Order: sequence, then C-alpha cells, then structure tokens
Amino acid sequence: MLSNPQNSKGSSLEFDRFRAMTFDCYGTLIDWESGLLGAMRPILRSHGHNLSDPQILEIYSEVEPQEQNPYRRYRDVLANVVRRFGERLGFSVSAAEAELLPRSLGNWLPFPDTVPALQKLKTKYKLAVVSNTDDDLFEATARHLKVKFDEVVTAEQAKAYKPSHAIFLLALQRLGLRREQILHVGQSVYHDVVPAKSLGMATVLVQRRGFGATRPTESESDLKVADLETLARLAV
Repeated sequence: MLSNPQNSKGSSLEFDRFRAMTFDCYGTLIDWESGLLGAMRPILRSHGHNLSDPQILEIYSEVEPQEQNPYRRYRDVLANVVRRFGERLGFSVSAAEAELLPRSLGNWLPFPDTVPALQKLKTKYKLAVVSNTDDDLFEATARHLKVKFDEVVTAEQAKAYKPSHAIFLLALQRLGLRREQILHVGQSVYHDVVPAKSLGMATVLVQRRGFGATRPTESESDLKVADLETLARLAV
C-alpha cells in the first residue's frame, strides 16, 4: 500500500496549508472501470467479441479523448465511444446500443472507502468535484456519494474536458481561494496531475490500479496513495 506522505524530494506534504480539496469523480470516487466494463461487455459479446478487460480499457483510453475535442456533451462522447468500438471490431452499433453506456453511468457505484473518506475530509476542508461529465449525469451519481460538495464543476459548464485548464480555472474561480490552498486529488496523471500541477496546485495521485482506461502519462504528484481512506487518515 502506497501510504507514505512523501513527494519525490522526500519532504512531507503539509496538509494544514490546504483549505479545500478538489476531486476527480469517475475513477477516483466512483468505480469507473467496473461500471464501464459492466456496460461494454454485453454489447461486445452480443456481436461475438469476448475481449479481456485490459483490451476493452485500452481501446477506451484511445478513443475517448478523440471524442472530446471539439467539445460535445459527455453523454454524446460515451455514445460515440460505443460506435468507435464497433468500427474497430467490424460491427454496426444501433442507436439503442450506443445509449447503453451513457445510460449506465448513473448506476456506477463508489469505491467502498469513498463515502467514509469524504465524510471525514468534509470536517476539515471544503470539497469540490472537477469532473469530465455533464451536469445531469453527475446529479445521478451524486446520490451515491452522500456528501454535500461546496462546488461541482463539470465539463459541460466549462465547455472543455480535462486536461484542459479551463475546467480547473473555473473551479479555482468558484472556490475563491489561492491555488496553494487547494489540493487536487485524482487517479489520472494525464487528466489530473499534469494540468493541476501546471496551474500551481498540489496534487495527490490515487493509485487504485494502473493506467486502466486513461492515457499513460509520466509526471510526479506531490503524494501517492493507494485509496481515499489513506488520504483521509493522513489529512485529518
């Protein structure tokens, strides 16, 4: 378990300087990969394709970013991801099949440690979500998280997806705090660590798994933890 609160230079991350934490949602708070795989496997099998989980995640990590620029709603991004799977594997995707992935998102569940960790962190910090999603999709997810976030900033509001700075800048504006007072927490180096660091924010990388359904990227976060339970124990 990666629970050592040391950065690459060996100095401790000083939690007392933070007044707020911003969180990636899907993959950090919500078990994104289980939800994604659960939706995609039946579609693929119905067309005679029994891909392994790593194969599905690898294709997803390649095609999803291509659907986010220029900006379109995340619901449409996910539907197009299903269509891209069909194109790669040689089958036609019906309109109903394309909607299965975005429709499933509201049923994706938090990791077991997510809600207790958020409730503990809420006693000391402002909490915000910075997520590549639509407002209505996050609203469906929020019922699972059982915490009142101080701010929720979505790609729909920013009209841009992480790693774009636009969504982070909107979160900074809404929180009204200095950048050094905010700690960003995410599971993707590409989507979270790199852009947040470039804006002067401290970062935590939650390493529940490998790169999975996100683009492999090299960078160094200020802290690496195995889960949110570890973060809450260190921070509160």
